[in-house]
Amino acid sequence: MGTMNPVTMYGADWCGDCRRTKAQLDALGVDYELLDVAADAQLAERAREISGRTNIPVVVYPDGAYQVEPSNADVLAKLTALGLVAQP
Repeated sequence: MGTMNPVTMYGADWCGDCRRTKAQLDALGVDYELLDVAADAQLAERAREISGRTNIPVVVYPDGAYQVEPSNADVLAKLTALGLVAQP
């Protein structure tokens, strides 16, 4: 990944979309930091400040862009555009 920061995902264990996105990132071998909003109210607030919503997951990319409750296709397209995964 070079000098780019890893992907950051704000999520929670109870969240099905969070588990799906985490599994996708794991399967793709993408470096990411998982921040548990259920365990830390400050993280939950930061995720809300980023997205303007309370929905999770909030996935923040190295270029500063973010997605809220993204589909696997949306995540893959963004990771591919950033060069973090190879073209399918």
